[in-house]
Amino acid sequence: MKSVPVSPSNGRLRIGARLRAARQRQGLTIDQVAVSAEVTKGFISRIERDETSPSVTTLVTICEVLSLPIGTLFETPQTDVVRRSDAPRIQLTGAGADERLLTPRGQARLQVIRSVIEPEGTGGAELYTLNCELEVLHVLKGTIDVVFSSNTQRLGAGDTITFSGREPHSWLNPDRARSAEVMWVIAPASWDTSA
Repeated sequence: MKSVPVSPSNGRLRIGARLRAARQRQGLTIDQVAVSAEVTKGFISRIERDETSPSVTTLVTICEVLSLPIGTLFETPQTDVVRRSDAPRIQLTGAGADERLLTPRGQARLQVIRSVIEPEGTGGAELYTLNCELEVLHVLKGTIDVVFSSNTQRLGAGDTITFSGREPHSWLNPDRARSAEVMWVIAPASWDTSA
């Protein structure tokens, strides 16, 4: 069988942002990296802006200075897409809400949930907690009351509240005629949805 030659993509490889991010994570200046790699500050700056490409030797040296495995510069970033129509229904709490998990099942770092809450839909009369550090509730449409043991916060479209998931709370759409639409961000994920 005859092999077919592979043509290069001629697409320019962009590694500058990854090098800059590695440098910044370590709190290094461009000058510090340049001195350690024995190149000019301007050269490092142009590499980070993808205006020039270093030789393989220079790139290996820069990666050593940054303690960055060279292969990570060329990895395809992991992306997970959950289409709105494919987002699985879940039951977070309460009644009167159509809740959809927008992050992939098994994502442990955080969960994003879109809820359409019927008029007078509620998280329940009893306050509850979630096993997470933070809950963020952003109101896209309508009004939501977030109920805590000591107070109630009324949120309208565009409002956002952040609190510990371990704080006893509940929620309510106080409107008797209109639905509300909200986004919940829970970090880290409070339960395993991989099943």
